[in-house]
Amino acid sequence: MCLPARGRRRTSVIGRSDERVGASGMRIVFIGPPGAGKGTQSVRVAKSLGVTHLSTGDVLRKSRSDGEDVGLAAAKYLDSGQLVPDDLVLQLVSERLQDDDCVAGYLFDGFPRTRAQAVSLDALLADRGTPLTAAIEFVVPRDELLRRLSKRGRADDVEETIRERLRGYEELTTPLSDYYQQRGVLGRIDAVGAEDEVFARVNESIKAIVAQHRTGAVSG
Repeated sequence: MCLPARGRRRTSVIGRSDERVGASGMRIVFIGPPGAGKGTQSVRVAKSLGVTHLSTGDVLRKSRSDGEDVGLAAAKYLDSGQLVPDDLVLQLVSERLQDDDCVAGYLFDGFPRTRAQAVSLDALLADRGTPLTAAIEFVVPRDELLRRLSKRGRADDVEETIRERLRGYEELTTPLSDYYQQRGVLGRIDAVGAEDEVFARVNESIKAIVAQHRTGAVSG
């Protein structure tokens, strides 16, 4: 169920006739709280669409292991328990998107995390002439998130710590969700259910967003 909005092998799950889904493929971001299932679905959806799965953690680790200046600079913040500044994150992302495997499109798992990052990412994509195709928000009731995160059994996943993580997520991400809704690229999906059910909802949501923009381009 989709909720109302607030070369590589290519799969014809979704058409590619407008500029958002053109020769360079789809560009998608997944947003949602810890425990929403973004990681599982992002890998599966990226594979089904024939696009590259990207996470900023993986991008940073590769840049660091390759000895790149930006990766080493970002790692210093992480090693000291600090957040990596947005300018470094965007530099990492910009360099990663220049790789050949991103030509056919890509799917970001858990990035951007804030409205400011989303604005910067949009500016970066606009400079490249490759606007974002869709932002999919995974919606899960708080009680279900608490249950899922508690089952992980991690030492830091005591209930109060989990609640604090979720509060922090909501403070950062509500403006992000609103931003993408205003941009007309947001799809909100019910992320509770069997993996196959959620996978189908994600694909339906992406397809609806693409169709909406295609119709708008024709009527405009």
